Amino acid sequence: MSDPVTVFDGHNDIVLKIAAAGEARDRLWLQGEGAGHLDLPRMLAHGFAGGFFAVYIPSPEVEGMDLLHAAMDNPPYDLPLPDLIDHAAAQPVAVEMLGHLLWMERASEGRFRWCRTAGEIRAAMGEGVVAGVIHFEGAEPIGPNLDALHLFHAMGLRSLGPVWSRPTIFGHGVPFRFPSQPDTGPGLTPLGRDLVRECNRLKIMLDLSHLNEAGFLDVAKLTDAPLVATHSNAHAITHSSRNLTDWQLRAIGESGGMAGLNFATCFLRPDGRDNADMTLDPVKRHIEHMLALAGEDSVGIGSDYDGATTPKDIGGAEGLPVLVAAMRGMGLGEPLIRKISHGNWLRLLERTWGA
Repeated sequence: MSDPVTVFDGHNDIVLKIAAAGEARDRLWLQGEGAGHLDLPRMLAHGFAGGFFAVYIPSPEVEGMDLLHAAMDNPPYDLPLPDLIDHAAAQPVAVEMLGHLLWMERASEGRFRWCRTAGEIRAAMGEGVVAGVIHFEGAEPIGPNLDALHLFHAMGLRSLGPVWSRPTIFGHGVPFRFPSQPDTGPGLTPLGRDLVRECNRLKIMLDLSHLNEAGFLDVAKLTDAPLVATHSNAHAITHSSRNLTDWQLRAIGESGGMAGLNFATCFLRPDGRDNADMTLDPVKRHIEHMLALAGEDSVGIGSDYDGATTPKDIGGAEGLPVLVAAMRGMGLGEPLIRKISHGNWLRLLERTWGA
């Protein structure tokens, strides 16, 4: 019998849940309260070997995720984007989130480790330790002089999305809109172009998942690194503004980049609904299309755990073996399944960061 397949994940939002848990964060992270998608015991038990952990700055005017999910369960929808958040307001929140990140490692007693290089990730996975990478989902904590980018890089930042859908001083994201093309407005600002160049110099991976089509194209023209969309699916299957068109998937593959399969039902289901009551057939269709357009070396997992509604058969970390079994049922074969599950991500990070 072959060894269990482990997963390196392109995106999750557990840090936001831990920050909101207050004194209950110990129970959520260390004991597993079962209500969310991730916790340390389930990661270790079900093959979640590591991934990108998002630092995200919530918009103060958003009334609640329940209202957003309700709206997205009744397509068509076109949800207005929150206002831009100034870096002076965002930086204290980011620092607080980073404090929770450091606590996660300290409290794990050696079972979870923050990594800054691909070699450190491979070493942690080899020891059975969950490997975490710090990602900023939106560049709001970084001011126009980019000094904070260097500070956060020194603190361990290795992946950055210029936007989380709402606008930043660096660019414009896609709205939560279905059905819609990702061609929804202007791309990078002049500061955004500076940000791309500085991330290249620092070898910070750029995440294009929430950028609109014009911003994606701007990055593609500027960057000297592979193109990466950590948690985005195929627009040909689900016509969401958040999904990747065929030309974007081809561009990712041609650059030696990565597209991470997002488990969010609204980006998986052809009807765009935010509803867990679905089979895994759309998941398989997205995987097949992404493989056909981007190629076998450029597709991975980008779960969006703890930030989205997931299919009932996948749920949280306990569903990763179900996904692996589904890929076996597609006839993909063990070498390709291991590429998708973790191998492609690790090779991408070696190309982007260096060994």
